[in-house]
Amino acid sequence: MLRVVVLGSGAGGGVPQWNCNCEVCTRARRGDGSVTARSQSSIAVSADGENWCIFNCSPDIRQQIADNAILWPKPGQHRHTPISSVVVTNADVDHIAGLLILREKQGFDLYATGTVLDVLVENPIFNVLDGDYVERRPIVHDQPCEVGPGITIEPFLVPGKVALFNEERMMAEQQSLHIGDESENTIGLEVTSAGGESLFYIPGCAAMTDGLAQRLKGAALVLFDGTVWLDNEMVSQKLGAKTGQRMGHMSMAGEAGSMAAFAGLDVARKVFIHINNSNHVLIEGSHERQQANDNGWEIAFDGMEIEL
Repeated sequence: MLRVVVLGSGAGGGVPQWNCNCEVCTRARRGDGSVTARSQSSIAVSADGENWCIFNCSPDIRQQIADNAILWPKPGQHRHTPISSVVVTNADVDHIAGLLILREKQGFDLYATGTVLDVLVENPIFNVLDGDYVERRPIVHDQPCEVGPGITIEPFLVPGKVALFNEERMMAEQQSLHIGDESENTIGLEVTSAGGESLFYIPGCAAMTDGLAQRLKGAALVLFDGTVWLDNEMVSQKLGAKTGQRMGHMSMAGEAGSMAAFAGLDVARKVFIHINNSNHVLIEGSHERQQANDNGWEIAFDGMEIEL
């Protein structure tokens, strides 16, 4: 069995974002029930209900742990955590900043590609994760790796980009950003239990390639990048200058969008996660929500639980 708990379903900044008065954030603050608040993207997975693997460690991890009793220290022990490991799919701030919270000399294993681990090495603030307690373990695409009791992951490359905070340095060094290239900067994961149940977790993806489509065909569950509804929505709402593609994310809608890309893949259960505050699919009763539901998609929310 695989048990999945969505700790955070929002994109960077969460919902409501601290400095945003867009329609989604305004509705969330108003508390009228049309928009549910969301913390930043992360899930917890367990095969035994006792040991949990965290996939992406958001800046909201402290509150996410507080909100989910499955992650509380076991009674009767001075120091304990059910978190046996953390797996990071890219070096975006909303996926690594929470590692600074998990710094209290507590043992767990940290898994990421060599490229992402190098980013952590280059930023010495992450040395607060005491190496005597936290083992940093590189993962290699297309090579299965056991990350916890009864849980194996197989990482694979997906189209993406480098983390935002590294873009300026790369351009200064006259390196191309190669947005949409498949590299160790962005990975997806197939997560499998000892019993054979499996799911796919892909919170960031810039395009659906033939190889990715073939990999996902017939899957039992896919949690997929739902950052934007339309590629230019942040620009049109005057929330930013970048399109979804420039940020390394597919749109949900449109001919090149994820709903169209998944239409023939026969995936049993499809869930959008990592959803930006600009995306009106977060509004209950919106035509965006209805269209997503009509296409067989669920919208992840904090606290959502799935069992396979």
